[in-house]
Parts: sequence; C-alpha cells; structure tokens
Amino acid sequence: MTDAAETAAPAAAQPERAEKHRASLREYAESLLVTVILALFGTSFVVQAFKIPSQSMEETLLVGDHLLVNKFIYGGRGAWYDRWLPYRDVRRGDIIVFKFPFDEHAHYVKRVIATPGDRLKIVDQQVFVNGERLVETYKVHDPATYDPFGDNFPPAQPGFLQRSLRPEWAGQILSHVQNSELVVPPGNYFVMGDNRDHSWDSRYWGFVGREAIMGRPLIIYWSVDATSADYTDRSFFGRITGIGRTLAHLPMKTRWSRMFRGVR
Repeated sequence: MTDAAETAAPAAAQPERAEKHRASLREYAESLLVTVILALFGTSFVVQAFKIPSQSMEETLLVGDHLLVNKFIYGGRGAWYDRWLPYRDVRRGDIIVFKFPFDEHAHYVKRVIATPGDRLKIVDQQVFVNGERLVETYKVHDPATYDPFGDNFPPAQPGFLQRSLRPEWAGQILSHVQNSELVVPPGNYFVMGDNRDHSWDSRYWGFVGREAIMGRPLIIYWSVDATSADYTDRSFFGRITGIGRTLAHLPMKTRWSRMFRGVR
C-alpha cells in the first residue's frame, strides 16, 4: 500500500513540473519580447549610438568617439501634445546629427551656426550672424591648409562656385545671398564643423532641412584611439574586422579620460 502511494506521487508531480517549465519558458519569452520592443522603441525615438569617423569636429569630438544621441529633444512636429513633452527648437550652437542632403551616406555631425531667417557671412575667418560676430571658443583653424570659404563667405563670383561647391548647391546659393550675406530660408539650418579648415559642411553643400535632423549628442560613452582610415571600409566584413581589431587592443586604445564626457 505504501509502495503504490509513493509511486503514484512522483507520477502525479511530473505534469505539474512540466506545466511550471512551460510557464517559465513563456515568462522568459515575454521578457525577451518586451526587452526587444523597448530597445527598438528606444533606438527609434529616444536614444541612438553614433560614432565619429572624421576629424571635422575636432577638438570638440575626436575620431573614435562613440556618442549617445538624444533623438527625443527635437521631436515636436506641431501636435497638440507637444507642449506637454520636453521638446525644444534647434538652437544656434547646438551640435546635431543629421542625414546628409545628397546621396546615401551615414549621418553627419556638425554645429548649428545659423537658424531660419538668420543672415550669415564670414570675414577674415570671423563668423557674423545678423551683423554680430559669434564668439566661437570651440573652433580651430589650420594655418597650413587653404580653405577657400574659410576666410570669406558667401562667394560672389559664379565661376568660382562651379569649382568649389556641390553642383546642386552651386546652382542655388546666390539666390540666398542678399547684401553679401547668406539668408537661411524657413525650415533650414546652416551648419559647420569646429575644425573649420577640415570640414565638408554647409558652405560646400548647402542647408540642412529640419526633417533631416536626427538629434543632439548627449554624452561620449566610449572613445577609442582611431583614425579616419579605420572607418573607410563600410562593408560588413570591414566593420567586423574593425570591431575585432579594436577589441584586441581595447585597454590600450581606449581614451579613458573622455569616457562619459558631456557633449557641448
């Protein structure tokens, strides 16, 4: 009698254990699904990782800096609920990440120099907006490099435009010039790199439309000693090779002093 009862008890417990196992699997699957959804939501609407592949923003941002970009800050589009959310307009001086106006290209990062309606000109490397000289403590110039639009801008001679500018921009830039100043049209922004003589920016290809702006960098979460050549191969194999090379030299190549530095 006792042996039969002991045999029946384990047999009855097996379906119960199986049901608990299935319940645990469902919980894990649900947790994984929620995590994936939150990650997708976060990278689509709130924050996204971005790395600096060129020297155009030095010394503010270095090649190899890895940033977290706030995609939420400029999210307002005129909806009724915008006033309840912490959105704000793009401001002069903001560093922004945006989609390049031409071609299929990775996102660019530059600094906003002029906003819609502003009048801009450069005289002897000094930037003037609405008649006032900007105090730009962040910019650097390379005396060994000649930048045709670094000293004076906008240009006045159409022949010079064809040699120096993106063709689409060369055909329209003079229509935005009034009294030797470039006037930024509504819904557009004029951006430049802090490394003025090594920056391919609005001087050469035009304005950035509001809809092209992805967000504003918040923080450098990691920085690795790298050069622009390390980011030239954008193929899948090239990226994997680059990641492997970086991981192999991780302790030595990491710029520890730049970790978790705010971006301004």
